[in-house]
Amino acid sequence: MRKTYLDNIRWITVVLVVIYHVIFMYNSVETSLVIGPFKDVQYQDTYLYMVYPWFMLLLFVVSGMSSRLYLEKHTNKEFIKSRTVKLLVPSTIGLFVFQWILGYYSMAICNSFETIPDAVPGFVLYFIMVLSGQGVLWFAQLLWAFSLVLVLIRKIEKDKLYRVCEKANIVVLLLLTIAIYGASLILNMPMIIVFRCGIYGLGYLIGYFVLSHDSVMERLTKWWIPLCVAAVILGGLFVYFYFGQPYAQHVVLDTPLCNAFAWIAVLAIFAFMNKWGNFENAFSKWMNKKSWGLYVFHYLAISVCAFYLHTYAPGMPAILVYLLTAIGAFAGAFLLYEVISRIPVVRWCVLGISKKKITKNKSDEVKANV
Repeated sequence: MRKTYLDNIRWITVVLVVIYHVIFMYNSVETSLVIGPFKDVQYQDTYLYMVYPWFMLLLFVVSGMSSRLYLEKHTNKEFIKSRTVKLLVPSTIGLFVFQWILGYYSMAICNSFETIPDAVPGFVLYFIMVLSGQGVLWFAQLLWAFSLVLVLIRKIEKDKLYRVCEKANIVVLLLLTIAIYGASLILNMPMIIVFRCGIYGLGYLIGYFVLSHDSVMERLTKWWIPLCVAAVILGGLFVYFYFGQPYAQHVVLDTPLCNAFAWIAVLAIFAFMNKWGNFENAFSKWMNKKSWGLYVFHYLAISVCAFYLHTYAPGMPAILVYLLTAIGAFAGAFLLYEVISRIPVVRWCVLGISKKKITKNKSDEVKANV
């Protein structure tokens, strides 16, 4: 059965990611590859601390659960094929076809072109922009790799581990905080901090093996109130102790408090949404269909808006800059999705869409995108 609350978690989290990147573009802490702050201390940056520890972990857990639902009706071969088209193609071929534009604006924001000698050939500059245009698609690259690992694990465990995990209760789920903390310390790629293979990989596997069980979710949901309270308290403590410090660097990410906050927040969201988020309306259905496009294109739209606002309206009030950038992020992403998704071949390269989805039944299938 399709789990509506998973769809709602997915698109709501993507919206939170968009808002995060709007504020991030002008933040005062992580100042690399962004426009930069309006002033030295910005209390609106609190939002970044409140969501960054857990929102990508949450998406990987959701992806693990979605993978289980998909594999209940499809073969491993079909699974890998769908993931390759939906995830690997946009995050590799898509960089050369379209996302190099994001690379251009990312470099422009950082004034990188001023440091590149005029003698550098155009094709070399193009490849530099391609490499700089990865943006948020690191998520798709990691998710594709985790999908391959999952298929190997499935061939070994043959659902034995899956059946054991069905017995997990609230104590076990809480104790996984220790595992999450341990995983955050390993398999982290140097230099590229977002490639936190340990914690995101474990989250993906927990989603597949543990939280995909209806019985486990029923036990978890009974604790939605204390989990939500605990998540808010931990979030408050995290902001109190680390506000002003580089929240997206290992010096903060690898702390016990950060990981406890991240995992308890994930459990709280699942418990809350399973209790109250099993709903559908016209807006939620529409957002669910468009969430992948919003995720893929929003950072380009933000970068374009931020670059031109900073260049041509440097004295604009901060609140207006945030508002215009946010409007540009959502409107630009949705517009790009509607255009790109209608262009044959290009939509396959950039979005992993083999053909235009025109039937209602198509939207009811278990998604393989995230």
